[in-house]
Amino acid sequence: MLCFSNRGKVYWLKVYELPQAGRGARGKPMVNLLPLEEGEKINALLPVKQYDEQHFVFMATRAGTVKKTPLAAFSRPRTSGIIAVDLHDNDQLVGVAITDGEREIMLVSSGGKAIRFHEDEVRYMGREAAGVRGIRLGAGQDLIALIVVGEGHVLSASAAGYGKRTPLEEFPSHGRGGQGVIALQTSDRNGVTVAALQVMPGQEIMLISSTGTLVRTTVDEISVQGRNTQGVRLIRLEEGERLVGIERVESLDTGEEEPLAEPGPQAGAGEPAAET
Repeated sequence: MLCFSNRGKVYWLKVYELPQAGRGARGKPMVNLLPLEEGEKINALLPVKQYDEQHFVFMATRAGTVKKTPLAAFSRPRTSGIIAVDLHDNDQLVGVAITDGEREIMLVSSGGKAIRFHEDEVRYMGREAAGVRGIRLGAGQDLIALIVVGEGHVLSASAAGYGKRTPLEEFPSHGRGGQGVIALQTSDRNGVTVAALQVMPGQEIMLISSTGTLVRTTVDEISVQGRNTQGVRLIRLEEGERLVGIERVESLDTGEEEPLAEPGPQAGAGEPAAET
């Protein structure tokens, strides 16, 4: 696994080095697994089977900078980690994804704006390069999300706990470096946009508040609305509390166990049984 930190460094970790435990276990702090510096934290993980020249690591920073580096550039691990992107002026890495050179990228800001562009507008560059402008941010705004466009909807949410699903086709493709279009209204009721991710019908999400409250819900329960709207309530917050993040979660519900099938020529070793 490639482990990317908020300071733009990348570390390597073998999957078997991760502690195996039940879902209720606390796990082991990442600082005990990787040589992280004080204040450094891991904010993106990429599972990698092989390093090749046909795939790229696409990165985005809080200041709206993006960068694309060949996956093969990360094939030689070092115990102390290496620089993945050169960060300036207290900038931080906020999103990382693997692409094949043919994908479209969407960036979402805390000001509720989103920009969509083809990744070939970002030439690939070496590990220590700083990158190029992906989105032009307003005063006091940050980039909060990097999305590799696929199918489904964009789920956006505000600090006050409001959000919505918006069809991906409502976001037109433009050149990178602009201000983008409205993805979620940042009104007095809503506050700033704090999260955006791509979701499909049937998936589940976890809403996380500033006080540690977790609310789990299905994507299907969230209204589908156009871009220039405020959304609906996703989570009820107490005074002084705010929504800080949203994450997709795998269903933990299990039905009746079925007998394991005999492995065939196309069976993937170690693949989990399909969930219901």
